[in-house]
Amino acid sequence: MSSASTSPTLVTARQVAKRLVNSALQIHIPVGGLSRPVFAFFYHGHVACRAILLWVARFCWYEPLFRSQCQSIGPRFRMEQLPYLVGRGTILIGSDVQLSGKPSLAFSSRHCADPQLLIGDGTFLGHNTALLIAKRVTIGRHCLIAGGVRMSDFDGHPLDAVQRRAGDFVAPERVQPIAIGDDVWIGHGATILKGVTIGDRCIIGACAVVTHSLPSDCIAAGNPARIVGHLLTSTLDIPGPAVSPQAIQA
Repeated sequence: MSSASTSPTLVTARQVAKRLVNSALQIHIPVGGLSRPVFAFFYHGHVACRAILLWVARFCWYEPLFRSQCQSIGPRFRMEQLPYLVGRGTILIGSDVQLSGKPSLAFSSRHCADPQLLIGDGTFLGHNTALLIAKRVTIGRHCLIAGGVRMSDFDGHPLDAVQRRAGDFVAPERVQPIAIGDDVWIGHGATILKGVTIGDRCIIGACAVVTHSLPSDCIAAGNPARIVGHLLTSTLDIPGPAVSPQAIQA
């Protein structure tokens, strides 16, 4: 009887306590009037200090460490954070290359003693790009590789379950180089699988999974990726192609 009679009181107490906690969590320092320019000043100061610290870390630490792992890097190279680097391989980077955020580079030398990564002039690699290399990945000039793109020139594991249990690596014939042409634009989250060659000026849609080679001047999307449009190229030597209305409608 006593517990039944007190339960409504306990429920009410819990509700009151919950309201008090929620009210306390919503308390904030008011920003407006005279306080707004003060906090705006501190905000810009905070952003400036963070930018300076990041620049110092990049200039004095991240970039020298990464350069020590590369065979050659061209002039006007730019990077932000130290790439996540696993294994050993040859890294050749052209001029005007930019690494945004924190890309990942993983080398495996199970079948090739010197796996290679080649990045052409003027190419941009977005944040969280992952390149898994057992033989060779070549990225051409003036490419735009969006964040979250993954390229792997080998399967992660053997097809046979017994071999996977034993921890075996993939068979040598299932390690096939990847080649990306010039002026290629690869959308966010796309995956490029082993043995794929992508022709010049291709556009790969976001989250596409490219399992087969693609000719130049095409637009591909989907899983598995298929050609959904074509690009018109000019006879003039200008950077990048025009897009035909037919390709957009397709």
